[in-house]
Amino acid sequence: MVEKIIIDTDPGQDDALAILLALASPELEVLGIVAAAGNVPLSLTTVNIRKVCELAGRSDVKVFAGCSQPMAGPLVTAEYVHGATGMDGADLPDPTMRLQEQHGVDFIIDTLMREPAGTVTVCTLGPMTNLGQAITKAPEIATRIKRVVLMGGGCFEGGNITPAAEFNIYVDPEAAAVVFASGAPIVVMPLDVTHKTLTTRPRVEAFKAIGGQLAEVLVGWLDYFERFDVAKYGSDGGPLHDPNVIAYLLKPELYSGRHCNVEIEVNSPLTRGMTVTDWWGVTDRPKNATFIRDVDADGFYALLTERLSRLRR
Repeated sequence: MVEKIIIDTDPGQDDALAILLALASPELEVLGIVAAAGNVPLSLTTVNIRKVCELAGRSDVKVFAGCSQPMAGPLVTAEYVHGATGMDGADLPDPTMRLQEQHGVDFIIDTLMREPAGTVTVCTLGPMTNLGQAITKAPEIATRIKRVVLMGGGCFEGGNITPAAEFNIYVDPEAAAVVFASGAPIVVMPLDVTHKTLTTRPRVEAFKAIGGQLAEVLVGWLDYFERFDVAKYGSDGGPLHDPNVIAYLLKPELYSGRHCNVEIEVNSPLTRGMTVTDWWGVTDRPKNATFIRDVDADGFYALLTERLSRLRR
């Protein structure tokens, strides 16, 4: 059975691979892709999404511009990780496909109200500004979402932009708090998982073996992207964060976790953006999210490589 999804993203090399994985998978119907401000500003993420769609040969996909600023406070970006364009490491031509006129927040609302309740999954690969604004504007959509599968947060791994906070949540914790309090079913792909899916040399070589332009682009992106984490953590490659969201939809058996309470810290200057995860059930706060902790990393890369090879042209 085909699962209908909305992708909300801020590409980012790893976001780009997540989009490609979704577009290469017949089990998923991408209803639209909404650009978020995050890794780079909205003016770049709207372009990057369309570049990725055209790389996949999918100029038919509808792409929408979302919010350019978080719900509160200034935008924090991550060019120091992803480069000035957000997708440094490979040069792609300017996109020819057009951006949709409708605002991304309204697209999310209209789609969830139009499609049968419980049939659309929202995949957030960046800050959750667009979804948070959509739920704030139309709270009734929360009960219509099949599930929100998101990349963000960390429990035992802590943060990657502050000691306590992961980047996607830190950029807009107010939006994340809205989503986690909405009552929609939530699956969290935190740093605890993504730091286990490293771009080791053999895995990058498997992408290279796909051949053609796609392989050149993938290897260029990954070689650029991994440099930051290799220098920071001394790891054998960089963590491929966002494709885990899509891989979970395709092969949930690769993952394991626990249903628990997750709250978002928005007030403390020390821990702002922290995903306070009650993994051990030490409070009586209601369980509101499935927090994934482990992944079969080899199975993840086998899936990713096989699916991306279908896009070779």
